[in-house]
Amino acid sequence: MSALFSTLPDKINASFSRHETFPFRYTWLKKGVDAVRDRSTIFADDSATITLGVGKNMVRSIHHWCQATQLIEGDMMGSNHRRRFVPTKLGDKIFADDGFDPYLEDAATLWFIHWRLATNANRATTWFWAFSVFGQNEFSKDKFISELIDWSQKNTRNRISENSIRRDVDCFFRTYVPSRLTKTTIMEDTFDCPLVELDLISDSPDGNTYRFRRGPKAPLPAEIFAAAFFEFWDTCFSENSALTFANIAYWEKSPGRIFQLDEDALVEYLEGLESLTDGALRYDETAGMKQVYRYRKIDPMELLHKYYRSNLLVC
Repeated sequence: MSALFSTLPDKINASFSRHETFPFRYTWLKKGVDAVRDRSTIFADDSATITLGVGKNMVRSIHHWCQATQLIEGDMMGSNHRRRFVPTKLGDKIFADDGFDPYLEDAATLWFIHWRLATNANRATTWFWAFSVFGQNEFSKDKFISELIDWSQKNTRNRISENSIRRDVDCFFRTYVPSRLTKTTIMEDTFDCPLVELDLISDSPDGNTYRFRRGPKAPLPAEIFAAAFFEFWDTCFSENSALTFANIAYWEKSPGRIFQLDEDALVEYLEGLESLTDGALRYDETAGMKQVYRYRKIDPMELLHKYYRSNLLVC
């Protein structure tokens, strides 16, 4: 990828296959957030399988997904030298019993979880690479794997085995593509990940070709887009008072890439920002130059609260 659209340091601390081959399921994220709220060292405790109601490998998977989606974070070592975890602000706001959407009933929540997952280059490297670096709309699985292996060898600090990357790619596709039932399908493998609902990736009938669904995203609310946009701005361009359309559409971790928006769809979201943010952001096209200007910062959580309040999910 051109350096024009690169925001990462020379090397990253990549992570592959910590999910134990399981995509996350509807109840897992709430289980993980609730568990660390009740006991910060739960993921190091032998009782975790009983508390979470799953086997040891699924405990590890839940732990991974809650970190990869940035819903829990490491705090410090407890007196018994076991690392403690606490819910992040987002994890607490969504998954508290009286939170925004604790049971993932609103697709808007899934869009923001996808955003947090696909921008987490260190803990969800394949997800980050697929949406921010890989530049093909239609591709074979083998092509996807070979390019990811080549990129990881050049851009990661740690050495990753090819088998780990292949397992990660399998899980990546199962995160977004519905499972196909066959006579030999194991029932355990038919629990689709909630992110399948976003319809971001499709596969061919023979399962050999995949395609990103780039274009308008009617189910993506403007408030969720704006919250993600503010996070992108603060993460990648915190000192800038204006961003070019190219930044927003094509930069690594940009809303255009993570949400797979084409240029027309992106412009539609940008044109609504001034009204949505009470003038904090303004989109402008002058002499062929498309830019968004920022006049003040807004906490993305305010935009999430605005969305859920307007949809009667919070008081």
